[in-house]
Amino acid sequence: MPSPPSACQSSQRPAPKTKAKPVQAVKRAKRELTEEAPRRQSARLRKDDAVDPNETPAQRRKRLAEAEERREKEEEERILAEEHAHLAKRPRAQDLDLSVLTAAEELGDEEMSALRASLQAIIHKSIPRGIGSVDAWEAEELKKRLGQMRVASRAKVTQNRVYSAAYHPEPTKDLIFFGDKHGQVGIWDARAPVEEVADEDDEVTPADEKSGGKYWRLQQHWPATAKSSISSIRIDPIDSHRLYTTSYDCTVRQLTFVSGVSRQIYSSSDVLISSLELTPSGHEMWISDVSGGATHLDLREGPSHTRWYGLSDQKIGSVSINPTSPHLILTASNSRSLKIWDTRKLDALLTYKQSGGATSSSSPPSPSKHTSDPFDFDFERVQKVHRDQKRERRTSR
Repeated sequence: MPSPPSACQSSQRPAPKTKAKPVQAVKRAKRELTEEAPRRQSARLRKDDAVDPNETPAQRRKRLAEAEERREKEEEERILAEEHAHLAKRPRAQDLDLSVLTAAEELGDEEMSALRASLQAIIHKSIPRGIGSVDAWEAEELKKRLGQMRVASRAKVTQNRVYSAAYHPEPTKDLIFFGDKHGQVGIWDARAPVEEVADEDDEVTPADEKSGGKYWRLQQHWPATAKSSISSIRIDPIDSHRLYTTSYDCTVRQLTFVSGVSRQIYSSSDVLISSLELTPSGHEMWISDVSGGATHLDLREGPSHTRWYGLSDQKIGSVSINPTSPHLILTASNSRSLKIWDTRKLDALLTYKQSGGATSSSSPPSPSKHTSDPFDFDFERVQKVHRDQKRERRTSR
């Protein structure tokens, strides 16, 4: 019969892991409530319309005229409110500034000033995307770096499920952009100091449940429904003051930090857009869609000079451009294949077959490697193109 564990042995047991508590949303300062517009009400229910039995014909005409004027005014207000509600559900192709993008959040003057200050802080210098070296992409070195990372901040940045994210290259702060299911872009300054705001019961959120940093929410795509899910976010590789988003509303929008204006730069008729990628020069863009096509857009020419190419018979979930060889693009599709294309001739140089459909792909600096994320949730695949090509040549001999 085994002896019971000693006190020394029991003290060496690892402590059970505690489950992280959900992060509470930041409590914003209350704004003064504005008076609501008078609601439409029938004359029978109004108590202030009691008729004076001794009123003169002139007083009666005046009372009826005032009642008719009030009815017409209420009808105009009702029609105007219905028009505003109808417009709020329609896509917006016009330019939108920060005041419109943040209208749903009802930011105060101080919060709006803080948002503008965070965006203005990164526009004083250009931060081009570094290409790096081939050696920096070795798997062992990457594992070592990831093992040294720790959770520094947490926050519920967007209201709905996150579909895409992008890390800004600004070296002095951690600025991350998220795109959610309802067309909202969350801007998270993860290291910014947090102001203590008490709730209605004058209670402060505990430190382990508190949101870290500051965040703001912009309604980049309309309407605010699942029809406007943001499928990808990209930062201009040359001018990091511009942000690009693609959405299921079949549009691509550009948000400029300098002016704080969001404008539409491309739209498709009825094909959902899945992703986009910019060339290292920042002048050209490749856009993939769910019909299996890829669109080439030269930002210097405008949307009227786009060219569409059918590259797959199923949805292309991602398109990626090699930073050292920008004429090579990588597509990942639901046909369980990853293909490398030479855009000078648009020929498929190489095709990889996977056990599941590929949802995303990335082209590291090395032209002989690529990564993919398949539907079967297998480990990340780092494959050497030249090695496989040599194996195919030996097999064919």
